[in-house]
Amino acid sequence: MTSVIDDQLWDIITFSADDGYELHGRWFEPDGPARGVVLIVPAMATSAAYYATFASWLRDRGFAVMTFDYRGYGESLDGPMRTVDSDVVRWAHDARDALEHANVRADGLPITWLGHSLGGQVLAFADHRKADRAISVASGSGYWRHNTPSARRKAPLLWKVIAPAAIAVTGYFPGKRLRILGDLPPNVMRQWGRWCMHPDYLLGELPEMRERFAAVDVPMASLSFTDDELMSATSISTLDALYAAVDTTRMRFTPQQLGVDRMGHFGFFRHNQVDLWDELILPHLAERPAR
Repeated sequence: MTSVIDDQLWDIITFSADDGYELHGRWFEPDGPARGVVLIVPAMATSAAYYATFASWLRDRGFAVMTFDYRGYGESLDGPMRTVDSDVVRWAHDARDALEHANVRADGLPITWLGHSLGGQVLAFADHRKADRAISVASGSGYWRHNTPSARRKAPLLWKVIAPAAIAVTGYFPGKRLRILGDLPPNVMRQWGRWCMHPDYLLGELPEMRERFAAVDVPMASLSFTDDELMSATSISTLDALYAAVDTTRMRFTPQQLGVDRMGHFGFFRHNQVDLWDELILPHLAERPAR
């Protein structure tokens, strides 16, 4: 099935996770031969549709692009969210399976893993050898004491009071209604909260993942912003350090350096940032050699 928005085309795709769950996504195919493939791995509480403008721009630059929704979210939600039996680890495995599917569709073209926030955290759960490069955007450790001051003040109340109470009442986390992020399946929110309250973030629950992070050796670029309302410089550098085998290209900007009023945690993928994408994204994408 092909859809059109602002004269940009994509195909609706489905693919199976390792346990048979059907995941949904979109495939953007350029008009001519593709230079490479970009897999966009979404942030927490962010649907694949959010990245459509950015993916369309990549398509116009000659890249095939795949976006997808984690199970129980966006177009991969089948039924009421309160019935979704998934946690963050399962979402990380969905991202792994998305890379497998992108690899099949790429047919030998080089692949870039482009992770936004959570999407940059979960590369270590995938077979990183199937990606040729990686880019993380606004991605860091979620440990609450490393958050920005504004997020740090709210974190204990969120994780210890608001989230448990809201889940008990509704069966899921009603973030849209509460104006806190977005709606999330119950066990996703619970596990994420446990991670955020631990100094080692996800390693507190999954210490074996430290070796998986250290084994990742694909060229990486880390892009972050000083006015991110969630991720501090410490949050970003803590995650970057876990990818110990990689000499990461670190890019951190103030809004003023980029000529914008505000960037924040979610602003980079909005349509009004298109002038920045050529400079900050294109040089870090994997692509086939020019002929």
